[in-house]
Amino acid sequence: MNASLSSVLRGLGRGAVAVSRGVAIVLFACLSANQPAHADKIRDLAQVGGVRSNQLIGYGLVVGLDGSGDQTTQAPFTTQSLENMLVQFGITVPANVRPQLKNAAAVTVTAQLPPFAKPGQVIDITVASIGNAKSIRGGELLMTPLRGADGNVYAMAQGSVVVGGVSAQGKSGSSVQVNISASGRVPNGATVERAVASTFSNGGDLMLNLNTADFTTATRIAESINHTYGAGTASAVDGGSVSVRGPVDPSQRVAWMGAIQGLEVTPGDAPARVVVNSRTGTVVIGSEVRVTPAAVAHGSIQVTISEQPQVSQPEAFSRGQTAVVPSSNVQVSEDGGHMFKFGPGTNLDTIVRAVNQVGASPSDLISILQALKQAGALHAELVVI
Repeated sequence: MNASLSSVLRGLGRGAVAVSRGVAIVLFACLSANQPAHADKIRDLAQVGGVRSNQLIGYGLVVGLDGSGDQTTQAPFTTQSLENMLVQFGITVPANVRPQLKNAAAVTVTAQLPPFAKPGQVIDITVASIGNAKSIRGGELLMTPLRGADGNVYAMAQGSVVVGGVSAQGKSGSSVQVNISASGRVPNGATVERAVASTFSNGGDLMLNLNTADFTTATRIAESINHTYGAGTASAVDGGSVSVRGPVDPSQRVAWMGAIQGLEVTPGDAPARVVVNSRTGTVVIGSEVRVTPAAVAHGSIQVTISEQPQVSQPEAFSRGQTAVVPSSNVQVSEDGGHMFKFGPGTNLDTIVRAVNQVGASPSDLISILQALKQAGALHAELVVI
């Protein structure tokens, strides 16, 4: 363990208390700050233009539930869907009859159609109730067409629903629930019926779209390709795209792109950024974050209001009535404030140690970072999610 890492861990000695309160400080960038830059394969840094997945959606019925289906009086579309299905099998429900279903639920079915998927292949699907069904555990999804954004059917779904949650309710009204039981998945539950046309096999240049736009990374990708296959093979279009000359023979495009994706490139340095999750109190500080000289005072004001009702008892034979008199006690106290100072060029190690020493709560920590940013002392992008 190097000296820098040891100092960070010593600085987090008191920080364990802060973490237990909900302040999680992630130091992924600090642990790698002193390590040499590593190279990534191009396939991990960029995607091939035109090679993408497509979203599919459908509406269907899940049957075979143990009395946990939709209440048809509040979800009439479930009954309507079942009647329409029965008509296709030659069964007509009288107009004056409204089936009271308990074992059926109306659901939406969604799936991701991967690139280059061909008819006959199977994909996973997600099933979710859109009515008031309590659970779809143990249900069977009936044949459901899955459509794309263009309205065409690209897959057919059917199968047994696997639910990870469970819920139970007693006659007294008491209930318990673990996770969500109104949605589930059907592994290999849909069969692809139509392939999506791809522009990959067409002639022309190929485009590499970076997962994270960065001018340095785009330039290095183009330089690595040109160094391996000759000058002029690739050129950086902008910070997020690299154009690569494709082979004339379409049959060679697959092997050509596979070889390019295997090249290793050292990506550009990550930007100085502080990410704060205001809901969970998680704070992620990049290794490039720096703070100019600044003094921070940290304190908190506590307001305590206590109610102690008093009983007023009249004297005997006074014809008075016993009454409850409210008595409020309001106290305002300010804890001893903490102050710490950041010197010039303060790095991540010092910031983490100082914040942990004052035992800042999630809201206090966010306020400190925002105040440093407004004062111009925090030289980083502050992102609150």
